[in-house]
Amino acid sequence: MPLPDFAIAIPARFGASRLPGKPLRLLGGEPLVRHVVRRALASGAAEVVLATDDARIAAAVADLPVRVCMTRSDHASGSDRLAEVADQRGWPAELPVLNLQGDEPFVPVEALLATVAALVEGGVPMATLATPITDSRDLFDPNVVKVVLDGQGRALYFSRAPIPWHRDRYVRERLGSPQPPCLRHIGLYAYRAGFLARFAALPPGRLEALEALEQLRVLEAGHAIAVALTPRGFPPGIDTEDDLIRAEAALRDA
Repeated sequence: MPLPDFAIAIPARFGASRLPGKPLRLLGGEPLVRHVVRRALASGAAEVVLATDDARIAAAVADLPVRVCMTRSDHASGSDRLAEVADQRGWPAELPVLNLQGDEPFVPVEALLATVAALVEGGVPMATLATPITDSRDLFDPNVVKVVLDGQGRALYFSRAPIPWHRDRYVRERLGSPQPPCLRHIGLYAYRAGFLARFAALPPGRLEALEALEQLRVLEAGHAIAVALTPRGFPPGIDTEDDLIRAEAALRDA
């Protein structure tokens, strides 16, 4: 089934704590944000919007066919920033909007489309992406978020803990190989435009505070999140100086 028109919004702020000025850091001689914008444009989205609070970031994409929305600098999360963009743009409530983080220069276009398709086909207000876990180090790493699904491919729970817990095997062998279905959550989200304001208005959830995972706020409030499996490998984003060095090497070797 062909996808309906959809929009991609790219939140990009200058003040990243671990890599200040991240959107403007150079990758292959160009600001990082330009690589991300080109990935979004390659998806065939009806509209690509860069949401930023910094004129320098806006200037870095001035020659690209992307709309820039200047947003407030005090947003607590990317979802809050997207809600402001949806309001500025006056998007219809049913429009699928993909949240593409500004630090994903290698995101596969297929992954963008799969996330939008999960939203549209699932009839839900929100969708995201996951990939199988094959390394026990990832399974037990709290920085790797895990997700378990119901029979309809919707999220039951997200956690930093190893879920589902294979009781017999993991008690005997803590670092045993992951047992299916172990899935790593990938932080790529699609929303109905009308849901963004509702999401931003939800009070922080108890589980969200415990796990430090914003998406749990949606589940706690009783909303469904569809989860698609990534159709191909999903390269890591850029959060640190070392990530940027590895990305530069990957770009040279491509």
